[in-house]
Amino acid sequence: MKKFFAFAAFLLMVSCGDTDYNLIYEEPEHREGESIEIGKTTEDEDTWYREPMRPQIHFTPAKNWINDPNGLVFADGIWHLYYQYNPYGHDWGNMSWGHATSTDLFHWKEQPVAIEPDQLGYIYSGSAVLDKDNTAGFGANAIVAMYTAHGAHEQQCIAYSTDGGMTFTKYEGNPVIRNTTHGDYRDPKVVWDDATSAWYCIFALGGEHSAQIWKSTDLKQWTLCSTFTASQWAGCNRGVWECTDLFPVTYKGERKWVMTVNVSDGGPVLGSGTMYFVGKFDGRRFTPERYNYPLWEDHGMDDYASVTWSNTGSRLVCIGWMNNQAYSGAYPVSPWRSCMTLPREMVLEEYNGQPLLKTTIVKEIEGIADGWQTVASRKLDVKDAYQLNVTVDMSADCDILLSNAHGEEYGLHVDSQRRDIVINRGAKTGLTDFSGNFPITSMRSSLFTDHQQVTLCIYVDQSNVEVTTDDGSVIMSTLVFPQSLYDQVVISGQKAKAQVRNLRRVWE
Repeated sequence: MKKFFAFAAFLLMVSCGDTDYNLIYEEPEHREGESIEIGKTTEDEDTWYREPMRPQIHFTPAKNWINDPNGLVFADGIWHLYYQYNPYGHDWGNMSWGHATSTDLFHWKEQPVAIEPDQLGYIYSGSAVLDKDNTAGFGANAIVAMYTAHGAHEQQCIAYSTDGGMTFTKYEGNPVIRNTTHGDYRDPKVVWDDATSAWYCIFALGGEHSAQIWKSTDLKQWTLCSTFTASQWAGCNRGVWECTDLFPVTYKGERKWVMTVNVSDGGPVLGSGTMYFVGKFDGRRFTPERYNYPLWEDHGMDDYASVTWSNTGSRLVCIGWMNNQAYSGAYPVSPWRSCMTLPREMVLEEYNGQPLLKTTIVKEIEGIADGWQTVASRKLDVKDAYQLNVTVDMSADCDILLSNAHGEEYGLHVDSQRRDIVINRGAKTGLTDFSGNFPITSMRSSLFTDHQQVTLCIYVDQSNVEVTTDDGSVIMSTLVFPQSLYDQVVISGQKAKAQVRNLRRVWE
């Protein structure tokens, strides 16, 4: 979501290919490299991160606009989350790389802005890797970021950090992949392949519904390997392609590769979403195997620009931006604007003859969880955020209705005959009138399971709900804006077993 909203500022018209975009430029109010104060004081200790609808277990910045997660890298026990950020305002603009760090994927510390715009343009999305063997010559274990510089054209650049990812120096030879012809040409994701001892970079040619794969041995000199298109699957040629990813995974005892593509329109419900392909990569070309595409990583409305962390070994850990390009974006929140999903872990398993990317919330959530309690009454003993597990027998339909004292409601329905889950995020969920596309009464997905009993894991925060099954067969992410936390539940249709546990706020 790179060209999202304009706000009151000086407009700079930049031509990209055949399309002109209004880009926003604001004169920075601080010196480059100066940190932004985000710490709390004694006076605001009771209200720190307590604004109405502020998520208590999801990452949000202290203030201002964020979008796509960028540069996800795990190094020296630290999870680095960089992200598209406007340091100077509540709306899209002045695109830079914000930065937060964590040792457990939940307690985040916001750091100074990591990479700021320059003469080549705004700093758009990208990725980061740990260069253990000093292939780039910046030093062993340097963190090397690759990003799109968005100016008159979108071009790929690199920057490097020798202090553990806290500060970056831009490479004097930028851009490392030049472009003067393509319009949407962005979001490089870099991966190391042991089989070929080389770096590979994939990024999207948005309006062309394709992605390019490049190869390098030093992260500086890049050679085009191939261009991937999904022309044989007409259902995949939708929206603008952005934020691609490419990573190896074990499937049925074999090494496969997964390519994810984020699309601005034509998602699983309405608007944007993340689709994936499964196939082979021979060091030059990614060839998807023939399955029933598109396959969706998340079947809800609000998981976009999802990408994986690098340097995590055999774990596939990802995070996305909780938003959808179908909204107007005038969310009823302040002083922050948007949040990330909960961090997730993915595995690839077979279901009904084709691969299924299963997604569960990372195990580190146990570090903020209290003990389980049996749900024995309508009123839940919850405070800031919680996990509700409901085990449903597939012999009968089941309805789960979350609500609060304001009469606001969020509903889930299990259709036993079709083996589907349906989410009702209608006009009664809370504030919805900021966008005509926000209230949706029927978000439907298969449960992708043949089990007789299915446990739904429902993660409820102040302004979002993420629903998955205990084995990750489906995940559905949705924003909500109730006046207070949903703290009541009614389960009907069958005597389903339900348990709840508090999830402690991470902003202490």
